[in-house]
Parts: sequence; structure tokens; C-alpha cells
Amino acid sequence: MKKNLTILALAWSCFCISCNSKTETPVSAATQKNLDAMHGVTKAFETSDFSKLGDYIAQDAVDHAGENGDIKGLDSIKAEFAKSNAQMGSQKSETLKELADDEYVMSWMHYTEVMKTAGMGLKAGDTLNIKTLEVARFVDGKAVEHWSFMEPGDVMKMMANMPKSTMPMPVDSAKKKM
Repeated sequence: MKKNLTILALAWSCFCISCNSKTETPVSAATQKNLDAMHGVTKAFETSDFSKLGDYIAQDAVDHAGENGDIKGLDSIKAEFAKSNAQMGSQKSETLKELADDEYVMSWMHYTEVMKTAGMGLKAGDTLNIKTLEVARFVDGKAVEHWSFMEPGDVMKMMANMPKSTMPMPVDSAKKKM
């Protein structure tokens, strides 16, 4: 009986240890470099320090998430970031989930920011509270393309608060005026 209890206790211990041990799959050096670059860009927004963006973003990068379409080139991306940061302050970001390989990093992010000035359908002092999926493609550890996808409900909230003159006209109405 004592022998059976010892075996049972040993088996139970092995089971518990195997269930609780979290073995992380090691990532390649390229994947880690891409993750570090993605985190560096996020940190730049939180600190408002865009001086090191050249370490994370290629000179000829394209940001497909620009307010008015593609933003091409590091200098243009920096200028757009500075413009955005002038409008919003006290940014906090939380990474909800992250997937990465040697070419792409996808981060599901939760951002909260207090608006310094009116914009994006919000008044100065309002808090922007959004979740986005940030996707970046990397070459040699630097982002060469970026996309941002917002939850539809967050987009609709911003659009509902925008002045009517800035909202796009429906296609049918635009054709009638031509």
C-alpha cells in the first residue's frame, strides 16, 4: 500500500509539474529584432521622443495607416507622428497579444490617450480609448510597411462625432453633383 501511495504521489507530482511548466519556444534573432523594433516605435509614442525612429523604421518605409492615405519615407512618417502626438497626450498602450516571425509582427493593442486639441471626432480633454491591430513588415530588423486596423465600433464612434462637412459624401451623391 505504501509503495502504491508513493508511486501515485510521484505520478501526481510529475503531472502537476508538466501542466504548470511554461516552456517558451525560442524565437529567432530576426524575430526578436523585429519585436524590439515594434516595441521601440510604441515606446516613442509614449515618450514623445521620435529621435530613434530611424533605428526601427527603414528610410523608404510606407505607412498605410495614414489619415489621408499612404505616408512614404521615414521623414514623412516622423512628421505625421509628431503631428499626431501634438494632438494627443498622455498616451498609454497595452499589448494584448503579439505574434511575430522573421518578416511580420502583429500586435493587438489597447490605446488610451487624452486629446490635447479637437480631432478624430473628439474634443480637447476627451479620452480616446481604442483597440487596434498593428501589423508591420520588416526587412533586416526595420519596418518597411505598416498597417493599422481599428475595431469597427471605435471607428463609428469617431465618425459619429465628426463635423458633417468632413465626412465623405456617399458615392451616389458625389456623382449627382458632377
